[in-house]
Amino acid sequence: MEESKRSYDDVEILEESHHGRNAQRIRIYFGIKQETLAKDLDISQTQLSVLEHQDVIEEPMLTKLAHALGVSPELIKKFDVAKAIYNINNYRDTTINGSNSGSGTAHQNINPLDKVVELYERLLKSEREKLELYINHNKQTN
Repeated sequence: MEESKRSYDDVEILEESHHGRNAQRIRIYFGIKQETLAKDLDISQTQLSVLEHQDVIEEPMLTKLAHALGVSPELIKKFDVAKAIYNINNYRDTTINGSNSGSGTAHQNINPLDKVVELYERLLKSEREKLELYINHNKQTN
């Protein structure tokens, strides 16, 4: 059992140092398409795909990739999925639940009733425009 634990730790360490996979995960978390990132890096989408499968990305390309993603090269080198998910969930929880304890997180205060009123006003405006077009069309045909 001790041996299986050790091999799991080795796999986890290897995954942490897989620069390409880490860059791919960061790209996906930011919602950036491969094609878009490839254009930012002045390479083809195929070259980016190959890059995302490399265990270790050379320093100049890693720096360029990090800059295009808006992160530091160290983040790509030592990206931890569990910590990223925790931070995302923690940020979302503090934002939605309003438990902002001065930690610098944004607090969104959205009133659902205001949204309903806003949507209703847009719908009403749209219907008025349709009615006006219909009346103008009827005037022209008569």
